[in-house]
Amino acid sequence: MKELSILVSGIEYKVKKLINQNNQKETEETNLINENNNLNKIIEQQKTQIGELKEKLRNLKIAKSLEFNNGSVNAKNRINELVREIDRCIEFINN
Repeated sequence: MKELSILVSGIEYKVKKLINQNNQKETEETNLINENNNLNKIIEQQKTQIGELKEKLRNLKIAKSLEFNNGSVNAKNRINELVREIDRCIEFINN
């Protein structure tokens, strides 16, 4: 009878230990999921910021090229290029 009691106690101890380990792993998983979500948000913010900075750089390049090219033909060509791009963006948004 004592042997059976010792075996049952050993099994209970191991089950409790496994339950604790499982709870710890679930907590760790939840923390990792939250961290992953936060990092994904940061990535999206940085992608948006990169896009904005690229657009600013492009605008600066266009402004500098217009500034250095005093010819009205070059300015007209740049303006036409910008208008075509705006039209493409509007078409993209409408589709």
